[in-house]
Amino acid sequence: MGKLRKKHNWKGRQQTDAQQPANEEKTDIVVELKDADRLKGVDESNALVLPANKTKKKKSSLTPVSSKKPLTKKQRKELQKVLERKEKKVQRADILTKLAAVQLPESELKLLYTTSKLGTGDKLYQTKQSSDEAKDGDSGPNISSLSGANRKRKWKEEEDEEEQKAEESSDLDTSSDEEEDENVMNTTEARVPKETDAKEEVTKEQKATEQKEQKEKKISEQEKVQNKAPSQPAVFIPVDRSPEIQEARLKLPVLAEEQVIMEAVRENPGVVICGETGSGKTTQVPQFLYEAGYASDGQIIGITEPRRVAAVSMSHRVAKEMNLPPQVVSYQIRYEGNVTSDTKIKFMTDGVLLKEIQKDFLLKRYRVIIIDEAHERSVYTDILIGLLSRIVPLRNKKGMPMKLLIMSATLRVEDFTDNQRLFRTPPPVIKMDSRQFPVTIHFNKRTPMEDYTGEAFHKTCKIHRMLPPGGILVFLTGQAEVHNLCRRLRNAFPFRKNNVDAAENEDADSSEAMRKFKKAKQKKKTVSLPRIDLDNYSALPVDEGDEDREAGIGDEEDGGSDLDIGDDVADSEEKADPSIPLYVLPLYSLLAPEQQAKVFRPPPPGTRLCVVATNVAETSLTIPGIKYVVDCGRVKKRFYDRVTGVSSFKVTWTSQASANQRAGRAGRTEPGHCYRLYSSAVFGDFSLFSEAEITRRPVEDLVLQMKDLNIDKVVNFPFPTPPSTEALVAAEQLLVSLGALEEPPRTGRVKQIQQASLSCPITPLGRAMASFPVTPRYAKMLALGQQQDCLPYVIAVVAAMTVREIFEDLDRPARSEEESSKLTQRRARMTQMRRLWAGQGAALQLGDLMVMLGAVGACEFAGCTPKFCEDNGLRYKAMVEIRKLRGQLTNAVNAVCPAVGVFVDPKMTPPTEHQVVCLRQIVLAGLGDHLARRVQAEDLLDPKWKNGYKTPLMDDPVFIHPNSALFKRLPEFVVYQEVMETTKMYMRGVSAVEAEWVPQLLPQYCHFSSPEESPSPWFCSSTGTIRCHRKSTFFRVGWQLPAVEMEYPDGVERFKLFASFLLEGQVCPQLKKHREHLLSNPSIMLKTWAKLQPRTEALLVPLVSKKIDNKEALLSVWKMEDKFLLSAYCQWLPESMHQDVAKSWPPI
Repeated sequence: MGKLRKKHNWKGRQQTDAQQPANEEKTDIVVELKDADRLKGVDESNALVLPANKTKKKKSSLTPVSSKKPLTKKQRKELQKVLERKEKKVQRADILTKLAAVQLPESELKLLYTTSKLGTGDKLYQTKQSSDEAKDGDSGPNISSLSGANRKRKWKEEEDEEEQKAEESSDLDTSSDEEEDENVMNTTEARVPKETDAKEEVTKEQKATEQKEQKEKKISEQEKVQNKAPSQPAVFIPVDRSPEIQEARLKLPVLAEEQVIMEAVRENPGVVICGETGSGKTTQVPQFLYEAGYASDGQIIGITEPRRVAAVSMSHRVAKEMNLPPQVVSYQIRYEGNVTSDTKIKFMTDGVLLKEIQKDFLLKRYRVIIIDEAHERSVYTDILIGLLSRIVPLRNKKGMPMKLLIMSATLRVEDFTDNQRLFRTPPPVIKMDSRQFPVTIHFNKRTPMEDYTGEAFHKTCKIHRMLPPGGILVFLTGQAEVHNLCRRLRNAFPFRKNNVDAAENEDADSSEAMRKFKKAKQKKKTVSLPRIDLDNYSALPVDEGDEDREAGIGDEEDGGSDLDIGDDVADSEEKADPSIPLYVLPLYSLLAPEQQAKVFRPPPPGTRLCVVATNVAETSLTIPGIKYVVDCGRVKKRFYDRVTGVSSFKVTWTSQASANQRAGRAGRTEPGHCYRLYSSAVFGDFSLFSEAEITRRPVEDLVLQMKDLNIDKVVNFPFPTPPSTEALVAAEQLLVSLGALEEPPRTGRVKQIQQASLSCPITPLGRAMASFPVTPRYAKMLALGQQQDCLPYVIAVVAAMTVREIFEDLDRPARSEEESSKLTQRRARMTQMRRLWAGQGAALQLGDLMVMLGAVGACEFAGCTPKFCEDNGLRYKAMVEIRKLRGQLTNAVNAVCPAVGVFVDPKMTPPTEHQVVCLRQIVLAGLGDHLARRVQAEDLLDPKWKNGYKTPLMDDPVFIHPNSALFKRLPEFVVYQEVMETTKMYMRGVSAVEAEWVPQLLPQYCHFSSPEESPSPWFCSSTGTIRCHRKSTFFRVGWQLPAVEMEYPDGVERFKLFASFLLEGQVCPQLKKHREHLLSNPSIMLKTWAKLQPRTEALLVPLVSKKIDNKEALLSVWKMEDKFLLSAYCQWLPESMHQDVAKSWPPI
């Protein structure tokens, strides 16, 4: 190391260390340089003048410097940059001091913070995401609006880094570096003065030019900023809210993100907002937009909800919060709405908006569209997002800006943000806090696989007995389970109905239990209150395990099965504990609206609310006061077989996202608890998110709607999650067979045929079908229903088939003998009424559809009262929905065909025998692919096929349900509405059809043989076409169908037959008089050797060239060319008759 130091002027370093002040050094160096200037005149040639030792040292110190190479370009530039920075520092300091003198004090700046940044200041939604924020220690005035602020910030950072490095390095190194810098600068000045002068001039010029360029850049940048974002006044619409609502709003997490959301909406055409249930996004975001002026100038804010209940309840809630009338905050669902011309905020179902897009593709009335609950991934939501991703940029191009907000309760937004086909530039994602209060999750140690309803019962009883006050929400899978658990809980904790207002319509079994309990109370005259040991009382929630045995619920409450409470009445009386009443309410989508509304009212005093619900309460509805959630972890979903079309409801495990949604319901008003009736290991096996609905259902109705919007290539549509290609192919094939789409070409290359099969254009019939809000099969029935005055009956039948489950389920187990006898009476009454509605004779052949038609007609005749429905086993809510759908379909039919003039007749008479036959044929035309044939005796190889039916697409047999009107008759051919898989494959909505109707009404599904020789083909004078008899087989299964009369198939033979009938005078009766004078027999036209005679070719060639094979085509050509076929016909006659024939030609 010592040697190295000697090389690098170690003596000089030691001297500098000794002389640290540095001011004296600088003066010594300057003095030496001045001395050197004075000694320039010494003559070196005088040998007597010898240099001393000191001067030698000086020379030796200066000589290596003078021998240094000139500075490189890079070094020159670095030096210039250092000088420029120093100058700019001086200038910047002056500017900042001047600005600081004029700047407002901090107290006033704080007051102006929000308004100055509204829409024009820093974008908070971007700065929040960035990790690097402004450093706190800056004492000087922070003015970031000057151009070049980023560069200055970088320079500052670089200087800070240099300083830090300098501090870390040794003192020796720093001092030497400084000396070297100064030496370099001084020696460059002392070396060649002329060169330095020239360089100084160059650097000055460069500085001047650079300053000019920077000024120009600043000016251009300012101009660009002014051009890009012209300053606009902030719009604010005042809203008069009550203090209570304002206080409640301030507690919602979404309110903290108001500025972030509104800036993102202002800057981007599309925004994705993620906030779990409870954040308040559904109610507050429309209010933010309203206050920001997005509902002014006659435009409205539209919000779509996947469920009708949510659309209605949200509109009421937002109207109440904003203190606005329902004319301003309105809703529109399928059958009803209160939208007016004054509407500013409109809640609706997604199907309603899809219909509006069909009428007005650009949605000119709307300024903002909010798609709520996008995480549910319903079919219409996916279609809307795909359409709006194209509508929004189209509106922006046309100068009518529109905003799209997608709101999701889960963080599964990759389908929207990462999908390049959907959004070319991914929209910003705003994430907000989910719940207001923490929710503690408790897993079971064991997972009950079968009796999860019993487990839910035990858990609810334990919560009610042992935990502090707070509502309980239990999640189950279906309506039957909900009613079952409600009954068991009401028996276990009867609710004393003292107050008339608080009295609710509970089941008969609970009132019976109350009556018996009162009798027992009168006998005992003492009520034993529950003993509570305060020392042993725990405020913490009880989890699974030994606490079950401590609570004693497993031994006392229930044996475990659903029927234990129902079967043993005395046992249930002993278990009943009225000292802690439980206010139990059911909640599911098919429940009547007035029953659903009870959930939102506060429970009677002294009771705890317990809501037993399906997954309808998972996201769409928020029930107040819920503190405990019991989650069974299962969900009932409808599954469709893509190939066979069989639908079945299956109870499956839910997804992790749905389970978290359910847990979130507990933390709305206070910290809550979620009890999951499954282990954490099972939860780990759940899928992360539930699959989109569009991937597990048929899509023919969506394809038809999109074809009606002129989207021919549905495969290229930007679906968030595209359906399978098989589903799209099946949908196009069905629509082609229904006549809604044009048939694809069957000739050409294979690739072209495949592409054409997925881009068939819509037909006029398809456009008419698309205007009806039902599936394409039912729409085809409506389109054909005009015949024989059958339209009112077709509308009623289609409405009943669209609305599911019109009959009550009376097969539930009875709790007592009295209830059992009541149920038996109701079943007998319903069976009797179904027989009556089914009719007799021809009417009975219409089967289940006749029962539906009779039920709808009888209910309308009686005024559609709840009492009539209850007496006859009909579901009142379903009948009301059918009534509304009938009105909607009637209006749609009148809009498509005003000449029909159909109306809803409450006193509709039953159809006549002829109309019943017509209705059966219309149903066959619509449900042609749902044809089934009874298994023949010779095909009965397996006993399970007895009384079974074979369908074209399924290998297994299907059966007529025992409740069906045709169960005992078993006709040979039937059509069905759908196949439901329960214990067997059962057909629903069965109607009998005749075998000879199939080839006539469903030729697209039949394979026809060549025309029958006997009877031979003939000319039909009424239609002007050639008719024949042909046999056929049905579809892939090859069922033999009887020969039926139909038009002769296309081909040369058809032209030959037409030519022979023309010569015989059957086509034109005026030519009959010439038949006797014909030179050849007309039958020669059909012979194989007909070409040998020139006259046959003379007649056949013009017919083929003009494609004339019927009378109508011939007459239309004669109108254009009156001498057509004259010369050809004259060849069949002697020359003496040619003039007479020419005078009377054409023979019309």
